[in-house]
Parts: sequence; C-alpha cells; structure tokens
Amino acid sequence: MNITDFFLIKYAPEILERTLEHLLLVAISIGIATVIGIPLGILITRQKNLRQPILGIANIMQTVPSLALFGLLIPVPVIGGIGANPAIFALILYSLLPIIRNTYTGITGVDSAIIEAGRGMGMTDKELLLQVEIPLALSVILAGVRVATVIAIGIATIAAAIGAGGLGELIFRGISAVNNQLILAGAIPAAVIALLADFAIGWLEGKFKITKK
Repeated sequence: MNITDFFLIKYAPEILERTLEHLLLVAISIGIATVIGIPLGILITRQKNLRQPILGIANIMQTVPSLALFGLLIPVPVIGGIGANPAIFALILYSLLPIIRNTYTGITGVDSAIIEAGRGMGMTDKELLLQVEIPLALSVILAGVRVATVIAIGIATIAAAIGAGGLGELIFRGISAVNNQLILAGAIPAAVIALLADFAIGWLEGKFKITKK
C-alpha cells in the first residue's frame, strides 16, 4: 500500500486544521469554566446554604444530552446561533460541575488542625484561603480541571453539528459518506488529544501533591 493512501497522511492538512479548531474551542471553554468554577467552589465553602443549589444546577447541566443542548442554544440571542459561540457556552456548562465540586472537596478536605493553627497565628479568612487552603487543595482542584478538560474534548466533537468546526467535522462527514477513514481521521486525533491532556494535567497535579508533602 502506498504511504499516501494511509488515511492519517491522506487527510493530514485537514486533520491539522480541525485539531487547531478543536483545541481552541476546548481551551476557551475550560479557561472560562475555571475562572467561574473555582470562585463558585470557594463560595460554597463559605456559604453552605448555596452548596445544594449551585451543585444541583451544575448537575442538571451534566444530565442534558449534548446534542439537545446545542440545539436549544441555537435560537438564544448573543450566545446562540450557528458556530463557535453556542458550542463554547455549552462546553462551559458541561465543565463547571467537576471544577466546582473538586474545589469544594479540596478546600473542605484541608485538615482542620492546620486551619486552627493558622487562626491561632492571627491569619484572616482571606489569608487562610490564599496561603493555606488553596495551596493545599490545588492538586484536588487540578483533578477537577483534568476531568472537565477530558469531558470537553469529547463533547466538542459533537459541536460540529452546529457548525463550530473541530474534529467532529471529519467524524460527521465520515458518517454521512459511510467512510470509516474519515471517521477515524477525526476520532483518533480527538482520543490522542484527550489522552495527552489527561497525562499533562495529571503530571501537573502530581507535582503539586509532591509540593504539599
């Protein structure tokens, strides 16, 4: 078989283009979800009465089928329509739960004796949060970002259904044309990206675990 017939080489230029689109969708979504999710996770450690409503809403977002959510967002002004905007908004919603939950779990899991020692030294709540709780909880928080990133990479393939681009374009075209090579040309790079992201963030998470010790 001629090497040019190998589908990953045959579709290489488009795979590269779609991979960059895919990475951009995920990077923007996870970045915004992290900026929103970590403060919400911190908030519910301070305001216990908000824990159930916030986690409940985030849980509900996880249960909505991704294709249905993309479709529901199309008629919504500003964030809706066809293209990247509704895809990014949907990916943010799907990414919030693991980030919020792990932030809450990480901070509430800090040894109470350490907190009391900090208070005994005259540290304010803000100082305890920034200098003690967040540094000790960082590996758990990163684990939430790690889960959210892998989820977003998978769901982003479906965003092609609303014209957001990414590797899903190859998969949907392959399904329409009953072309397994096209399907694999989209599916394999998406799987590789997910594995690399999981490894990279897991490595970073491990570094903070070592630092804690």
